[in-house]
Amino acid sequence: MSPTVMIVTAFFLMVAGVVLPLLMVIHVVESTFFLNFLSYTVSLIGIFLGTIGVALYSSRRRRK
Repeated sequence: MSPTVMIVTAFFLMVAGVVLPLLMVIHVVESTFFLNFLSYTVSLIGIFLGTIGVALYSSRRRRK
């Protein structure tokens, strides 16, 4: 997986991690334990994936 794809995927995961709790707060989606856990997990994976993607991107740029 290329660093650019990782960064874009991380961006969408982080957006999902923000939108899901927002929808729960404004009562569009019912707040359940599974949905809360899913939102947290998606956000956490997005942070890690984005960090790894940025590190790989910057290390590849330095080599050139």
